[in-house]
Amino acid sequence: MVRVTFLVVVSLLVALAALAVAGLGLRRPPRGAGDVDALPEDVVGLRQEVAALRAEAAGAVRHLGVVRYDAFAAHGQDVGGRLSWSLALLDDAGDGVVLTAIHGRSEARSYAKSVTGWRSDQPMSPEEEEAVASAKP
Repeated sequence: MVRVTFLVVVSLLVALAALAVAGLGLRRPPRGAGDVDALPEDVVGLRQEVAALRAEAAGAVRHLGVVRYDAFAAHGQDVGGRLSWSLALLDDAGDGVVLTAIHGRSEARSYAKSVTGWRSDQPMSPEEEEAVASAKP
């Protein structure tokens, strides 16, 4: 009986000591908290990968603008249906292309104009300018 009591007391003391150690560990902030250098290697690698993906995505076509219109309505021709369109396809820097398709009764014409910095070296129609403006964030 004395031996069982002794084992119970020792077990209680060990449990109390374990609780005390665990409590101290919870109170202390993790070593290097807030310090980027203390982060595990895989987190730093993930951050670098995200930065590389963001840089790569900056050159991707991300800004679109579409304008549909009836190109010949002002010239007395009734083509109807707003079949003509201008489409701006641009990246974050405003570089890309404006594609235009003008549909008439008997023919269709297509144009492509390069865009750099949200502007084109070639003269743009009002519809093309509107497409670029609508693509701009």
